[in-house]
Amino acid sequence: MKLEQKCDAYLTATAQVIAKSDRKALEAIALRLLEIKQAGGTVFTAGNGGSAATASHMVNDLVKGCRVQDREGFRALCLSDSSTLLTCLANDFSYEDAYRIALKALEKKGDALIVFSGSGNSPNVLSAARCAKEAGICVIGFLGRDGGQMKALCDLCILAPTDSMEQIEDAHMAYAHTLTAVMADALRGI
Repeated sequence: MKLEQKCDAYLTATAQVIAKSDRKALEAIALRLLEIKQAGGTVFTAGNGGSAATASHMVNDLVKGCRVQDREGFRALCLSDSSTLLTCLANDFSYEDAYRIALKALEKKGDALIVFSGSGNSPNVLSAARCAKEAGICVIGFLGRDGGQMKALCDLCILAPTDSMEQIEDAHMAYAHTLTAVMADALRGI
């Protein structure tokens, strides 16, 4: 198979994954995030590797992309954005507890934690989700495959319907951009 055909096959398969995604789940997530924003809550995000990049990108979109009509965007913070804090907590405690410890210092009831995990089984993200649940914080999962252990910890979640990690991460970015676009439109009407 030629490289061009491989590119076409990947893009077509990824488009099909996104097309099969649960739109009702995205709508429920958008509505919940808008409620959290209106109540003055903070949205925290977390992930590892490519999922950490998506978590960071989503914060950018929540803060800036949802800034409409001279009104502030969301209060949002990615737990992996401070490499200094993350490596300090991982070194002095454990990598598994790093997000949990950071979240515990900042969380309050009425906030949300959005977790990005292709497998749904990342120990540090699971630890943060458990911490959030104990604090009464809404846990939203952007997951893949069967959702792993994380699915049971989520108040709301969307699963990328594929086993391909690359396509899962592509779908998660599409979901984040979809949410930004529809929430920005909704905020214009408020």
